[in-house]
Amino acid sequence: MNGVSAAYGATTVLHDVHLSVPDKSIVALLGPNGAGKTTMMKLIAGIMRPSSGSITFRGVDVTRESAQARSRRGVCLIPEGRGIFRSLSVRENLRLFLPTAKREISTDEVLEIFPILGQRLDQAAGTLSGGEQQMLALSRSFLSSPGLVLLDEVSMGLAPKIVDQIFDTLSRLAQAGVSLLLVEQYVRRALDIADTAYLLNRGSIVLSGSTDQIGYDDVAALYLS
Repeated sequence: MNGVSAAYGATTVLHDVHLSVPDKSIVALLGPNGAGKTTMMKLIAGIMRPSSGSITFRGVDVTRESAQARSRRGVCLIPEGRGIFRSLSVRENLRLFLPTAKREISTDEVLEIFPILGQRLDQAAGTLSGGEQQMLALSRSFLSSPGLVLLDEVSMGLAPKIVDQIFDTLSRLAQAGVSLLLVEQYVRRALDIADTAYLLNRGSIVLSGSTDQIGYDDVAALYLS
């Protein structure tokens, strides 16, 4: 993102934001509720358009491209609230997560990562537990062959044991060479896994740097300010 501003109607919610997600890296985007984090995710995914500034992906200006076009380029959004087809079965969801050109590829890798899904293949996705639904949503990150995965509060509402499994999965994605932009309520966990952090408050980046430089106390001070 290069100098991006965005608004809902007459209300500006992002102000001249600069953010970069290097190849094969994990970037944490942190800040209090209402800071503009989800708006940034929507802008990068192509769900919203900025009022000014530009967005590039792998050296190509995609500012005016649709969400579908960005998805084909390798941008994958896992939104807050799961982002699955609740009325369809687990099997049908997994098939839809595959790009059209790869519909014959096996989903066995995902079922090895999330074996519980293998026991739920014919179950409606909306009847899964919250943790199982999030595992199903994360399956898209493996099946769509993405270059960049946008993760918006993937641990929200989950039990600690499931959160551990989710973060193990994110590490596995990163080891496979996928870049991750992570919005996360568990600040310490996000800082532990990320290479770089950006702190967003009231629509502006107020601090950024490597996670060797930015610590939990810096983030806590922002939340309490």
